[in-house]
Amino acid sequence: MSDEHADTAALERDWYHPDLTTFGDRLSGARTAAGYTQAQLAENLGVKLKTIRAWEEDRAEPRANRVSMLSGVLNVSLVWLMTGTGEGPAVTLSTEQTDDELLGEVARLRREAARLTDRLALLEGRLRSRLGDEA
Repeated sequence: MSDEHADTAALERDWYHPDLTTFGDRLSGARTAAGYTQAQLAENLGVKLKTIRAWEEDRAEPRANRVSMLSGVLNVSLVWLMTGTGEGPAVTLSTEQTDDELLGEVARLRREAARLTDRLALLEGRLRSRLGDEA
């Protein structure tokens, strides 16, 4: 097996590892794999866009009936969505992406990284504040 095929197999096997991801990470990944924007998913579920964003940013969690709907709409198992184990989205690694598609993906990942960096800074500030209060 070539190194490229071994890397692809490892990515497909380890994609969204249950010990390293949150519900929001899995929801975001499954939504992207299913080809939905946040707005499209919100409309499909009958919730507000800010609700989808809150779920994906782990600021809120959906009720059980919404999690069930999400698993059906996104074609992933309920258990995978909640725990990261079980049947998740199929990983398709297209080598036929256009330059515009690749640039779009890079831009999306940069935005996501910036959002996560901001969230991390916020949480770090809260933790430092709490630790300072206890000292």
